[in-house]
Amino acid sequence: MAANAVTHSTLTLDSSAQFVRGVGPARAALLAQLGVGTVRHLIEYFPFRHEHRPQSKAIGSLVLEEIATVVGEIRRLKVSGLPNRKIVQATVIDGTGQCTVRWFNAAYVADELRGGDIIRLSGKVDAFNDRACFTNPKWSKIDPSQADLLANDVDEFEPIYSATAELPSRAIAKMIRTALESVGDQLGEFLPQAIRTKHRFPARPEAILRFHHPSSKQEISASKRRLAYEEFFLLQLAVQFSRTRRASRDRALKIPISPEVDRRIRRRIPFALTKGQERAVSEIASDLARDVPMNRLLQADVGAGKTAVAVYAALAAIANKTQVALVAPTEILVRQHFEKVQHYLRGSRVRMACLLGATSKSERSATLRALQRGELDWVIGTHALFESDVSFQRLALVLIDEQHKFGVAQRAALRTRSSDKTLVPHTLVLTATPIPRTLAMTVFGDLDVSTIGGLPPGRQPITTRLVTSDLHAKAWEFVRSHLARGEQAYVVYPLVEESENLELKSATDEAKRLARDELAGFEVGLLHGRMKAAEKAAVMENFRHGKLRVLVATTVIEVGVDVPNATMMIVRHAERYGLSQLHQLRGRIGRGSKRSYCLLFAETREGAAAERLKVLCETSDGFRIAEEDMRLRGPGELLSTRQHGMPEFKVANLAEDFPLLEQARDDAARILHEDPNLRANASRELYKELVRKFGRRFSLVDVS
Repeated sequence: MAANAVTHSTLTLDSSAQFVRGVGPARAALLAQLGVGTVRHLIEYFPFRHEHRPQSKAIGSLVLEEIATVVGEIRRLKVSGLPNRKIVQATVIDGTGQCTVRWFNAAYVADELRGGDIIRLSGKVDAFNDRACFTNPKWSKIDPSQADLLANDVDEFEPIYSATAELPSRAIAKMIRTALESVGDQLGEFLPQAIRTKHRFPARPEAILRFHHPSSKQEISASKRRLAYEEFFLLQLAVQFSRTRRASRDRALKIPISPEVDRRIRRRIPFALTKGQERAVSEIASDLARDVPMNRLLQADVGAGKTAVAVYAALAAIANKTQVALVAPTEILVRQHFEKVQHYLRGSRVRMACLLGATSKSERSATLRALQRGELDWVIGTHALFESDVSFQRLALVLIDEQHKFGVAQRAALRTRSSDKTLVPHTLVLTATPIPRTLAMTVFGDLDVSTIGGLPPGRQPITTRLVTSDLHAKAWEFVRSHLARGEQAYVVYPLVEESENLELKSATDEAKRLARDELAGFEVGLLHGRMKAAEKAAVMENFRHGKLRVLVATTVIEVGVDVPNATMMIVRHAERYGLSQLHQLRGRIGRGSKRSYCLLFAETREGAAAERLKVLCETSDGFRIAEEDMRLRGPGELLSTRQHGMPEFKVANLAEDFPLLEQARDDAARILHEDPNLRANASRELYKELVRKFGRRFSLVDVS
């Protein structure tokens, strides 16, 4: 035996999955593609659903459309069809009647079954030649020698796993069963007894076993509830533990805001703040006045005025003779922030600079020297601000716009760039993507949240319509009529160039076609992410000043582009976008005094895609839209949650299990209140599980 071999008796949860009996190196390689490396991973590879096969019934009592199970004898079996498209058909009888069974593209069935075999079938009942019929049912042979053919005839719940062609669900189920037989006694318990009793949870080993091999719907429900809760609970505990520890460890410069400073800042903002903005300013001012680093999320619906609040915070820091950095995901957005802030600060002594990837070497060097010497108060930039040669003399506030566009490591980089390494800057994260409550508690769990609701004065409501192919011509006439009045329009496409795989027109080709056909006579420009920075800036400048009447673009305009005269947003192939992304695109219009329109071009008014788009036609509430988007697409698609370091939930569902998440949050807070360092005997196993799952530092959902 090889020195590194693992026997059945020495197998542990941390052993490689290849050492589970029946796995081996080849199957282990296939499991690795599913993210399964160890025996623990295999056991925690949970089914995404369970297929119910009810207790068998007499063939003579079958009802159309029901899911049923029968046990009978194969009387006739024949194979027909082409060599590569075989149809296997059988007649199955019991003492009460007969039914037809058909398998399509499953020639192997004819190799495994014979006339006279006793078979158990489960599936949906339909009709064929006026006889009850099963099509492609699940089946298994029964040994006719057993005394009672129906001795084990009970409801069955087959676990269905995410699988591949090379590694089907049934093969995965068999490997998991073998692993549980080998190491099931090593599955420990880490939830405190008080929590298990309070919520009536089964023990962890039982929950895992029953979720893989349930015998009733009640077992599935109880096991799933326990396993989903523990995923939420561990995350909440780690987030709150990390947050509490950071508050006790890190220190920041206090930024007090006197009445005089408040008056001077407000004079720079060219409008009165809304109630929502005032509330956010108050919360931020309270944070800045403390020596505990602010770690706050400022969320606002599209156009609700988060920039003005960010400017208030920045000027408060600058008034206290400290420096501010604002990071945004695109050069277009950086330039727009820079221009807007300069407009606010016209005639002031605030020293500002822009730092982009396209900044010349000499200009970049001069900016970096000025930052290090404290000769600049505020720098606005892209990912270029994360470079290792960027340092500040007295950085006190970091503003991060659309945080989900950046990774954890990138966000952490700026917090160590001040010359005083003993201090951590305050952090204000800005997003115009409304965050569902569940994501606010998980992805952004260690951030305090400020929310600005409603629209600022002067913003116009937007009329949104679903435009099917039969109405395209009429819609373009409508667009032309508004362009003729001097208004401007965006036309958004999902692709830059033609795709061989998707039957979509490219933005490049459509810009040419629109200028030639539907929008002939109007200046049409093109903007997309593959253009050089200078080209993009020139196109936006021409559109902003009205030299271009129509801007054909990809979603590069999703965030930040501000042209008050643009009153129309036309989105082609709207079914290809998520609701939150469409809401962001829609937010590019309605910024002036004229009524605005968003036209969603789609192929049909029916089906799931059309129903999804109708949500946008019914509401402009970004928070309702975000909740619906997460329900339909999941959190990973909505906010690229992998970048936040948030673990993938294997059982819990953020859209459906919110009450469990609330319970887990409250329980975690209670435990940390009683045992802040998790050092009590009752917390020992819990602490070990946190270390195993998240690492010793517990820094997962963190901008630090």
